[in-house]
Amino acid sequence: MPKFQYEAMDAQGKEVKDEVEAPNSEEAVAKIRAQGYFPTKVKQKGGQKKAAAATLPGQRRKAVSVGRVGQKQLTQFTRQLSTLMDAGLPILRSLRILEQQQKPGPLRVALRTVAEDVEGGMTLSEAMSAHPKVFDRLYCNMIAAGEAGGVLDVILQRLAEFMEKAQKLKRKVIGAMIYPVAVLTFAFMIVAGIMVFVVPKFKAIFDDFDTTLPGPTVLLMGMSEWMIGNTTNAAGETVPMAIPGWAYIVFSPVIFLTLWKLIRKFEGGRYALDLVKLKIPILGNILTKTAIARFTRTLGTLISAGVPILEALNITKDTSGNEVYVRAMARVHDSIREGESFAEPLRASKVVDSLVVNMVDVGEETGDLDKMLIKVADNYDDEVETLVASLVSMLEPVMVIVLGLIVGFIVIALFLPMVSLVNSLTGG
Repeated sequence: MPKFQYEAMDAQGKEVKDEVEAPNSEEAVAKIRAQGYFPTKVKQKGGQKKAAAATLPGQRRKAVSVGRVGQKQLTQFTRQLSTLMDAGLPILRSLRILEQQQKPGPLRVALRTVAEDVEGGMTLSEAMSAHPKVFDRLYCNMIAAGEAGGVLDVILQRLAEFMEKAQKLKRKVIGAMIYPVAVLTFAFMIVAGIMVFVVPKFKAIFDDFDTTLPGPTVLLMGMSEWMIGNTTNAAGETVPMAIPGWAYIVFSPVIFLTLWKLIRKFEGGRYALDLVKLKIPILGNILTKTAIARFTRTLGTLISAGVPILEALNITKDTSGNEVYVRAMARVHDSIREGESFAEPLRASKVVDSLVVNMVDVGEETGDLDKMLIKVADNYDDEVETLVASLVSMLEPVMVIVLGLIVGFIVIALFLPMVSLVNSLTGG
């Protein structure tokens, strides 16, 4: 009878490696689970050379694909694969069908390689893990859990739902920000045009009359000169600046983004920036709830797929996208490994509301931690949607007021000297 080597987790989350005899892989998984273990990797001992070579420790097929795949494209692929698997098609045929449907690009190249590896004897999760730019750690671990439990079609469906909800939330946030960003961009361009082309013409008129200008007008003329790149020396002559003001305005975002990326290369820098983002009024509240929704949905989806809690926490930590929550998940992981509950270290971290802690506590008591986490994620997704809509509604009048003040200042600054000149000419 064939022997199968396996890696599994026991009830305490400790790794177990052993062998089991079974006529096929399905029976081997059933025997392993009967012993109280959760299998994470099962392969036949002395199988095909190609498969054995591919799964040697420390060895992996070199990734062929280049570049990353868009989240929308990957979500669509996952939903399609889930549908084909649910219809009863073999995994290899499903991969071939979806490969032919893809446009030329990284995903199509990756699917071709994955299909070849699966045909050669590798598991789907092992083949996908060779393409980390396409299938991240969360994705591969979910697939591995589905393979080990024999419920790959169910896991693919959950993974597709998870990705679709994440994409939906992202689209709503981005869509809500398009209007204010577009308005501010056009407003800046109009104001810049006035400062560069209109104000200098008024300055020439005022210089011809040789009159004393009011304070607002002097300020406006100075801003216009700075933007154009001129300055006045001690003798009262206009001389060009080494770097015009418009250059500072144009290149400051580039400098800011460069510094931002440089600081985020260091763990301390990432933590400081993420902490500052969470403290920003209104926007920080949205980012906090978005981060909570993301990590609770990720963790709940992994646990519902059968991934051990410690491994699920590690994956959630690596995919959380916020260093504040990365550290919180690390502390929770260490506490659970030492035998504590989930809720207590999460409460001590002070990065989530009491609602989240209480839901987790109830989930641990009832054994439905995954369901509770997903309910928390759904609740926070709704709150983020409401907050974003409220923020956009509040930004509209604020932008109108700010733009009105800017335009009003320019108009008043330009017409104050005109009023003085008219009065002087009429003898008023």
